[in-house]
Amino acid sequence: MTNPVVSDLIARSNRLGADPRNTNYAGGNTSAKGSETDPVTGRPVELLWVKGSGGDLGTLTETGLAVLRLDRLRSLVDVYPGVEREDEMVAAFDFCLHGRGGAAPSIDTAMHGLVAAAHVDHLHPDSGIALATAADGEQLTRECFGDRVVWVPWRRPGFQLGLDIAEIAEKNPQAIGCILGGHGITAWGETSEQCEANSLEIIRTAERFLAERGKPEPFGPVLPGYEPLPEAQRRVKAAALAPLIRGLASTDKPQVGHFTDSDVVLDFLAGAEHPRLAALGTSCPDHFLRTKVRPLVVDLPATAPVEDVVARLRTLHEEYRAEYAAYYQRHATPDSPPMRGADPAIVLVPGVGMFSFGANKQTARVAGEFYVNAINVMRGAESVSTYAPIDESEKFRIEYWALEEAKLQRMPKPKPLATRVALVTGAASGIGKAIAHRLAAEGACVVVADLDLQKAIDAAAEIGNADVAIGVAADVSNGEAVAAAFREAVLAYGGVDLVVNNAGLSISKPLLETTEADWDLQHDVMAKGSFLVSREAARIMIEQGLGGDIVYISSKNSLFAGPNNIAYGATKADQAHQVRLLAAELGPHQIRVNGINPDGVVRGSGIFAGGWGASRAAVYGVPEEKLGEFYAQRTLLKREVLPDHVADAVFALTGGDLTRTTGLHIPVDSGVAAAFLR
Repeated sequence: MTNPVVSDLIARSNRLGADPRNTNYAGGNTSAKGSETDPVTGRPVELLWVKGSGGDLGTLTETGLAVLRLDRLRSLVDVYPGVEREDEMVAAFDFCLHGRGGAAPSIDTAMHGLVAAAHVDHLHPDSGIALATAADGEQLTRECFGDRVVWVPWRRPGFQLGLDIAEIAEKNPQAIGCILGGHGITAWGETSEQCEANSLEIIRTAERFLAERGKPEPFGPVLPGYEPLPEAQRRVKAAALAPLIRGLASTDKPQVGHFTDSDVVLDFLAGAEHPRLAALGTSCPDHFLRTKVRPLVVDLPATAPVEDVVARLRTLHEEYRAEYAAYYQRHATPDSPPMRGADPAIVLVPGVGMFSFGANKQTARVAGEFYVNAINVMRGAESVSTYAPIDESEKFRIEYWALEEAKLQRMPKPKPLATRVALVTGAASGIGKAIAHRLAAEGACVVVADLDLQKAIDAAAEIGNADVAIGVAADVSNGEAVAAAFREAVLAYGGVDLVVNNAGLSISKPLLETTEADWDLQHDVMAKGSFLVSREAARIMIEQGLGGDIVYISSKNSLFAGPNNIAYGATKADQAHQVRLLAAELGPHQIRVNGINPDGVVRGSGIFAGGWGASRAAVYGVPEEKLGEFYAQRTLLKREVLPDHVADAVFALTGGDLTRTTGLHIPVDSGVAAAFLR
């Protein structure tokens, strides 16, 4: 049975974390002190429950809490070796843990354990950080709160900060919390309800103070030409720029992208002061750990042609990398971790929006959300004072902190297709759906493209949320519809790396009964459709400069001359030769083009369910429900082929083990000798 203290803590944490005005995603931590019966002694023991490292308040559960014995934690004060060695105390937290399981204690554990109050909240609200980063933040804190909230000068999170706040709370019994310079807020209370109320009082009071005292146009007057483009126009421009930007941001290691064109971002980029403010960088550690020390900002108006922006981006990226390397050299010590990469995590394009990047879609999205938090902080600070984030040297100390490096090293090994963006046509059912599921399971972000938009959306939802998969409409026989589907893909994930030409249909008729419409429909969807999809995919992949994979789901019928199959067999032969032609043409761009030749995929197949199965069963003189067994018995292996077997072949081609293979066709037919490649 869950301790009531823990239940109240979880409920409080979820309420606070659900409102972005209170704290950013995975930012801040909460705690509660209480007692439980020690199973060894049978006597009560005082415990601290505190949100563990890496958790998120809005979704926190009991398993996300670290549980420590309060007496042992507070005894660490007696062995504390001083601020120069405070990092050693994190390892000591492990010796204070109570029981098994639970989350790893975070760097802020000392703050929660050493403050005498029973309940403590440490949060990163935009309004609180705005005061914390104002040049005269200490004075503004007094004006805003009187003596109910105390100013604490910047100090890196750790054991010493916990000691400092504990002393402040003890010496200021009237105080409900404090503003942490450059960082955030901490509040406390004797009950969970009181602590939550105190946190909200600090946040809402700061919001009102900024609203009442703030000057208009904190970002300065609008720069002519930097106003936001109309929505449709800016999204087309963003889609045109996204592959190049993603390629630049992936110079050191592949990244997934996210695009944001919210009013917050566009208003910031339209203001005359945005170059100065962006150059100052973010301040709260949670912000710059995800956004890097500063963003890359395009210094051209919104109306600049795409070609000019592309050229400028290449130059600015070179300059950014050189500046980041210089930043590392300025502050690195002999024991600093190696430089992790010099590419930007945030790229700002006036009039268009913000591109953010990370090792997966969630990380990329959250990086963008953090920069929106930073913009809100800059607005608040500039409205009542001057934005003054912590020193660059302090940012470096945290970005390249040994404890932060250790956290990164504990991250699980990425899946084979991590950072790759896949688009699969005809993916709402059958073979395409199986392929989409397999690619997502192996770490890819998947765009489920299908003629039926609602079915595509539903199929994507089966895979996961929008951080994992999205559904888009795609009539592959229409060039503009194909381009539109790819625009949605690059706006969702930054680009495309892996494309599967799977969309198809089949009409089984003898030559004399095959109409021009039958012929045109099958060639439009499969031959022309594959051409259009591959052409758009190649354009994006070449622009990215990251290589890529294009896979054609062709057929045994591209080789085998079966009866009553002229239109389908001919278009599949067309697809098969496209593989060879494109492999030869796109190889210099490190784009690999391969094909898969399935046969007899009856169960789970949209084509067979749509009438093709009945037609082929009639041709072969077997009941339709026995068609799969019939196909299996004519093969060498005598085994039925399922959609998952085709998906396995797609992964085999794209999962990293066949990096030197292009122009290949893999049969997935259980062995049809007449269709052997020769």
